[in-house]
Amino acid sequence: MVAPSRSRLALAQAFAGAATRYWLGVFPQVGREVRHWRERALQIPDPVLRRLALVTQDTERGNLEGAAAFAVLAPRAQRARVVRAAVAFQATYDYIDTLAEQPSTDPVANGHQLHLALLTALEPGTDHHDYYRHNPGRHDNGYIRNLIDTCRSALGALPSYAAATEGALRAARRMIAYQSLNHGGEDDGQRELARWASRETPRGSGLRWWETAAGTASSLTVFALIAAAGRPLLSATETLALERAYFPWIGALHVLLDSLIDRAADIEAGHHSLVDHYASAEDAATRMSLIAAQAVHATEQLSDSIQHAMILAGMTSFYLSAPDASSAQWRLVTSEVLEAMGILATPTMIVLRARRAVGRRLDAAPRVRG
Repeated sequence: MVAPSRSRLALAQAFAGAATRYWLGVFPQVGREVRHWRERALQIPDPVLRRLALVTQDTERGNLEGAAAFAVLAPRAQRARVVRAAVAFQATYDYIDTLAEQPSTDPVANGHQLHLALLTALEPGTDHHDYYRHNPGRHDNGYIRNLIDTCRSALGALPSYAAATEGALRAARRMIAYQSLNHGGEDDGQRELARWASRETPRGSGLRWWETAAGTASSLTVFALIAAAGRPLLSATETLALERAYFPWIGALHVLLDSLIDRAADIEAGHHSLVDHYASAEDAATRMSLIAAQAVHATEQLSDSIQHAMILAGMTSFYLSAPDASSAQWRLVTSEVLEAMGILATPTMIVLRARRAVGRRLDAAPRVRG
């Protein structure tokens, strides 16, 4: 639940400020970045890669907006660079994850090689890898490299990125390990993923292996560090606090909620679903509400704690406002997680439910053909 020190007035002021910064400053730039990368994807000569890049951008637009939301934490002078870096990094992650899910003679090697792009994107000045080494397609007209170079160019211009680099790389290495193992064989791959995630589970956390695995897969630690790097002075103590807050708790909630609303699509595509490891919907509700409460508590340990709490609330509401989260199967999870979030999620749920309703009406409206 929300700490007593976070009064309703303070939360209302924080929400109003963050909403103003996002919708007036960040969101328009996200639109410009998305249009740029769509135009760039249209230039991919390989028809399969081009289709996958465009479909990924369309279906994962929410991921790009969520990544850019961290820019509200950055000073105004650095906000554009944070948006550019965050969108490019998330677009890279979404695209290579889509590629890794395609048929390959060696899915584990293919997934690992593709996801090396995440490390390169976070290390300005390093050499590129052959990302398509184990992938059937490779003629992308420099699309992956352009995403990576855009990300690290923006990162290199942030005043404190040097202080955030190692933490961001640690998070990326966990993401790579998770994605490599998650795309392995159905039985052996999951057993190896379970063994690895068990070793990564922080002592005393009580997390189950798939909950830790969810935390390792999340990109939110990277975005929190990128936003913090926009400040003139960033200490090692601050970066460590951000890492500990976002991994495992906030990151675990992020990816478990993503798995929840994607479960039907994952089953249809034959992909591994993390939430399927819960014994029942009641078990999932109990565990995910506990993780949500720990995530809220984790934000209380940070400087700019209310701002991080609002980003957590926005992320949670993005998933729980989706139609699948209101299905009979997941209604209890949604209720329990929202209760754990307390008043944090009230304004963000209102905004995101309204936005989804508008989107549905626009999608249903007849198109005028010229």
